[in-house]
Amino acid sequence: MTAAPVLTRPTDAAAITRGTRPRVNSTNRGQGRSGWLFLAPFGLFYVAFLLGPTVWMLVTSFFNTSTVRTGLGSFAGFANYAEMLGRADFWSSLWHTLQFTLYTTPPLVILAFVFAVLTNRMNRGQWFFRLAFFLPFILPSATISLIWVFIFTPATGLFASIQQAIGLTPGAGVLASPNTAMIGVAIATVWWTLGFNFVLYLAGLQEIPRELYEAAAVDGASNWQQIKSITLPLLGRTTTLVILLQIIASLKIFDQVYLMTNGGPGISTQVSLQLITGVGFTDNRLGAASAASVLLFIVIVAIAVIRQLVERAAAKREIGA
Repeated sequence: MTAAPVLTRPTDAAAITRGTRPRVNSTNRGQGRSGWLFLAPFGLFYVAFLLGPTVWMLVTSFFNTSTVRTGLGSFAGFANYAEMLGRADFWSSLWHTLQFTLYTTPPLVILAFVFAVLTNRMNRGQWFFRLAFFLPFILPSATISLIWVFIFTPATGLFASIQQAIGLTPGAGVLASPNTAMIGVAIATVWWTLGFNFVLYLAGLQEIPRELYEAAAVDGASNWQQIKSITLPLLGRTTTLVILLQIIASLKIFDQVYLMTNGGPGISTQVSLQLITGVGFTDNRLGAASAASVLLFIVIVAIAVIRQLVERAAAKREIGA
């Protein structure tokens, strides 16, 4: 006597093979609803505080919107854009923003990488250096600005004391000269934000297997050869991320400049966001300020895209080689 065949229920894969629609499990449907419920708070904040204001900025840039009148105001077309592109202080503020980016991006990338490599080679005490480098980053911008304004105070500040100790005569102060004020703000920013890039690099370094360095050491590779042949190639994605984030963050500079120099002396350190703030909330011209914001947004996107295209071109050349 032969056993009766056992009838099995076709799986979803088999149903798909036969062209029938697979059954949706009620459990999976419930998990999908739970996922959307968890995402809903972030989605609301994203629409309310990022997407919504961005659309409103784009719309008001074509109107004579003001803070002292309700509504959008009269239609201006591209007049706000033409005005901003024709203003000398708009171009000077944009140059100061790019100048600050050039001052801060290279040291914040290079120093973060160097300190991360040195810290990663330590067998003990890594927690102290992580804390020491990252601690300034959690401080508010007002605190950082007050610290460095005190350091750069003429005659009585720490920088002046160091100058006197080595036999130099303190001048009017770093922040008091149009030639050095932006450099002073850049130094404060590097000290403040170095820890963030440091942590990113350190996390990337700890993902590299130790066996690669041990094998290279056995083959007689020096420390520099190990960094050049192992560390730098394997940290390529981390470096791309750090550079891109740093460029965008530097182009959005506002706090330090406003608190340390208020755009001075004169307008020698006035950056784009400070100009936008002045036009929007001092001159009460939200439409013109929105147009300037859109122009700055275009510059940031263009620089980010160019940076990515250059990175991809370099990667293709390495693959081709």
